Amino acid sequence: MAFTTMNGQTRSSLAEINITPLVDVVLVLLVIFMITEPVLQSGIEVNVPKTRTVKQITEERMVVTIDRDQNVFLNDQPVNVHDLPARLHQAGVDPAHQAIYLRSDERVPFGAFASVMDAVKLSGITNVSIVTQPLELKGSAGSAN
Repeated sequence: MAFTTMNGQTRSSLAEINITPLVDVVLVLLVIFMITEPVLQSGIEVNVPKTRTVKQITEERMVVTIDRDQNVFLNDQPVNVHDLPARLHQAGVDPAHQAIYLRSDERVPFGAFASVMDAVKLSGITNVSIVTQPLELKGSAGSAN
């Protein structure tokens, strides 16, 4: 595009878009997302059982997890099942009013699950929510006449 100045000279405009800063910002954002993605999905991978009645998790609570190899974790930290009652007890919190989530892989034997539940009960915590996945219903449940 050309325009004329006051003294009669013709000049062209310098209306170019410099996309180098845009590319720099996009690449920085891409690197940030690549770094934070594994952090967002951190945790112990567990295939929890599927049930028909599932309540949506809304509160932040401590999570006890039993993975498929029967390793026990408190939040994301490995813990010995014998140390679990002491680790669950929070200073200044009445265990009767404390609540936890219990996640267990569906392949864990009931004996291992019962041992962890026993350790939780030894800590004095009685409000235990067992984490499950919703059961995916295939097809219709039937027709009513």
